[in-house]
Amino acid sequence: MYAIVEIAGQQFKVAKDQRLFVHRLQDKEGAKVSFDKVFLLDDGKKVTVGAPAITGASVEAKVLGHLKGDKVIVFKKKRRKGYRVKNGHRQSLTQLVVEQINEKPAAKKAPATKVEKPVAEKKVATKAAAAKPAAKKEAPAKKAAPKKATTAEKKPAAKKAPAKNNND
Repeated sequence: MYAIVEIAGQQFKVAKDQRLFVHRLQDKEGAKVSFDKVFLLDDGKKVTVGAPAITGASVEAKVLGHLKGDKVIVFKKKRRKGYRVKNGHRQSLTQLVVEQINEKPAAKKAPATKVEKPVAEKKVATKAAAAKPAAKKEAPAKKAAPKKATTAEKKPAAKKAPAKNNND
């Protein structure tokens, strides 16, 4: 049986009694932790896929210890410029051992009884209200603003006569 679970923002494929390294968790060594974001469960016969997570399923693990990962060297250089930078990084990790994968399919709940809100009483139209003219209730229509002339509608300017050249 295995599961795909999200731990510390990353997805891992885990099985029972598997040891894995994840980004540092705040829990102390020896503490038991449970992860509820299970996206897939496979028991060998049936595969269950969540949408996006499987409700009721969880993975229980025990924190074995906190440690640092291997050193990663970052070296930057620009040739003929005298620029060289060397930097290192060691990621903080937590070692876990998976103790149990719980598969509890969500039981279908009976539809909950809705509490009905009191309905406001509807106003009954009386003869006096029906006799009032409907024109008084309507707001007067606004007059349309005059249309501005566009550049295509403007008259073309008169062509100027070419200037005479006195050098002839």
